[in-house]
Amino acid sequence: MNKFMYFAYGSNMLADRIHIQNPTAVRIGTGKLNAFRLDFKGFSNFWGGCPSTVVPDPEEHVWGVLWQLNTSDLSNLDQQEGVEKKIYVPFEANVVTPNGDNVLSRCYMLVNQPAKQIPLPLDRRPSKAYLETIILGANESGLPLDYLQFLNEILDNGNDGPKMPWSKREPQTTEL
Repeated sequence: MNKFMYFAYGSNMLADRIHIQNPTAVRIGTGKLNAFRLDFKGFSNFWGGCPSTVVPDPEEHVWGVLWQLNTSDLSNLDQQEGVEKKIYVPFEANVVTPNGDNVLSRCYMLVNQPAKQIPLPLDRRPSKAYLETIILGANESGLPLDYLQFLNEILDNGNDGPKMPWSKREPQTTEL
């Protein structure tokens, strides 16, 4: 069966998440996408906040997970990423593994790329659920500690987002 490599930097870093729509995904390892930065833009009704994207930036890099998938999952992945709706566009990039190998991988970026803003304004932040899913996937995959720290410093938009089966967050209680 034909296979392809996919570089995930957002919620699909978490095995439980990617396997919802892409059952053939096998984690191969971690990798770094050089000359891109992690950013957020748009609004996902499902997540209740901005989804992640990669943006060309010669001074930055993005760590993520290399997955190998059967080509039978390609249409599922494209649908999940909103390719037909022109939300994300696929592209191929060389991802560098920790041992220095280059792996040509499918990746996705938002069609409408955001300008760099530090700190992220409230309307450009992910929900708590989406950010938690990214961080859980990064930890599960063994991304470098400095990158985990970077992810943990991303501010959320204050919206809890959906309750996911893998969530470790305590539900918010309201005082009456």
